[in-house]
This record gives sequence, C-alpha cells and structure tokens, in this order.
Amino acid sequence: MNDNGTDVAKLSTITLGMGCFWSPEALFGSLPGVVRTRVGYAGGTTEHPTYREMGDHSETVELDFDPEILSYEALLETFWNHHNPININGYKGRQYQSLLLFRDRQQEEAFRRAKERMEAEKGRPLETEIVPFRGFTPAEPRHQKYYLKRYPDAIAKLSELYSSEEELTNSTLAARLNGLAKGFANRERLIGEIGQWPLDPVARDDLVALVRRIRW
Repeated sequence: MNDNGTDVAKLSTITLGMGCFWSPEALFGSLPGVVRTRVGYAGGTTEHPTYREMGDHSETVELDFDPEILSYEALLETFWNHHNPININGYKGRQYQSLLLFRDRQQEEAFRRAKERMEAEKGRPLETEIVPFRGFTPAEPRHQKYYLKRYPDAIAKLSELYSSEEELTNSTLAARLNGLAKGFANRERLIGEIGQWPLDPVARDDLVALVRRIRW
C-alpha cells in the first residue's frame, strides 16, 4: 500500500525522457493518478551511470500510475505537449533525448498509437525514440524531488512522516508537493485531492494539517 492508500499491485509503470528531468518529475508528480515519481538514467548501455558520467544514457523520469485514473493517452499527451523533441535531441549528446521506453508489446503499441495521433494533431513528425526498456538507474538523492528540496521547511515537516530518503522519494505526497513547488499545482487543489485518498480519516486529516503548516 502506498502512502496515499493506493494498492501498488494495480499500478503501471512508464519511463520517459523529455530533457532535464527536474521539471518533468514535478509536472507528472502534480497529476492525480500518478502515485510515485523518481528520476534517473536509462536508454543507454553505460554501466553505473551518474550525473557527471552518464555515458550514452538520457535523463529520464519513471512514473508509477493508476491506469483506472490516468490513461496512457493522457500521460503521453502531457509528455508531447510539454517539450519539443527537435529542440533537445542531440543537445548535450544523448543526455536530453526525447525518449519512451516500453516494457512490453502493449506499452509499445500504446506509445505508437499516441505518437501517430499527436503527429496528426500537430501536423508534423515527432522525433521521439520509442525503444525497449533495459533498465533504470536512480539518480543521486539531490536530484530527486529537486524543487521541493529548495524549501527546507517543507523537507523538515515531511521528515515527520518519512524517516528515510527512499521513503520521501517514493511518496505520493512528496511528488505532489514537488509539483506545487514548481508551480504545476496549488495547495487547495492538493488538499482537495488528499480528501479523496482511500486512507483512514485521521490519517487524511494529519496529511492536510501537515500541508497547511508548510511555509513556502
């Protein structure tokens, strides 16, 4: 069970690249239906990539989401409406590649259908690579929830709930607050969403109280 009460067994995972991974993590983390976000390196063959030595990997975001709330089509529409593949492909080598990494035939077909539809809507080709997923290396802690970590009071209050860096990175609440910190969401919308999470009422009230206490 995730910290927002979602059964993790019913989640789907998608890995994508659309330039510097800080902003995309905040963008997708703000969306109801996205349960977990994390940034890292994928798409290449270099072993043990790091931010300073990425090799042929790209900066990517990995999302766990509830397909009953958020469809592939909606996610991919957000993906293509928030970056221009032509402007980033080839910039800094493959670091900022526009990239979709599929885990199975169903995902590949969903990616290609969405790409064809978006190309028809935009009237031009979308130079996004669609390739098999071969692994994901999480980025260093300072890159996870990057915008949220610019607010020490938010991190201090979240430490009351999450005792480790891993718990913070994997939490739905931190994903939403990271989106809020970047400006993709607002506090009242988040509070309204928390009220719908399948949690014990006392736990929901505690989360709302914590969100209201954060000084931005």
